[in-house]
Amino acid sequence: MRGNKFFVALGVGVLAVCAACSTAEPQTQAPPPQIPKITPSTIPSRVPVMVDRALPDDCELVVSVEVMNATLGQELPGEPRIIIGIKEPGIGRTGKIDCYYGIPPKKNLPEAKIVIGLSTYNDDLTARTRVAESVEAERAEGAKITEVDVGKQKGTLVEGKDEQLVIGSLGKSTFVVRNRNNFLPKEKLIAVLPVLAAQSMTPPV
Repeated sequence: MRGNKFFVALGVGVLAVCAACSTAEPQTQAPPPQIPKITPSTIPSRVPVMVDRALPDDCELVVSVEVMNATLGQELPGEPRIIIGIKEPGIGRTGKIDCYYGIPPKKNLPEAKIVIGLSTYNDDLTARTRVAESVEAERAEGAKITEVDVGKQKGTLVEGKDEQLVIGSLGKSTFVVRNRNNFLPKEKLIAVLPVLAAQSMTPPV
């Protein structure tokens, strides 16, 4: 290392001390390795949550194709098709839509793999009542009934002979996700249907 250097020379009774004649220059050292600094984002993130939402007019706003395929772990054929239902004042229903996913080319609605239906009613009690009546009707037909988590809500898994579904309500709205034509095996029902149900009640962020 360069710097001030001192040399001591011993002669006969003489001690000579000589300082270096050149001005010392600090040695350039390699900078210490830079440690990446992770700065938390100051932009607030929006966590999707289920809400008592107005009925969408597009299946992409119910469950997008991207989310559907990611949840299923495979790509469904065709494009989603929407059917807009009518109001039924007699049962307190104010609106209804059904989205059909996985319809093969040149096939019709009955060939869909997954069907998601959303309905709105006059009030919360009417919505809950409609769900309860539907569940009891399925039970009477011999379906297996199981309570499941749908997001932070509760829903009901109905395992019937011809189809399996998750149904529930949130506020004035009801949701139902149907597994058609035995598309999903039994062991995947709880892993998939409640996830799609929660997404159907979650507006895009």
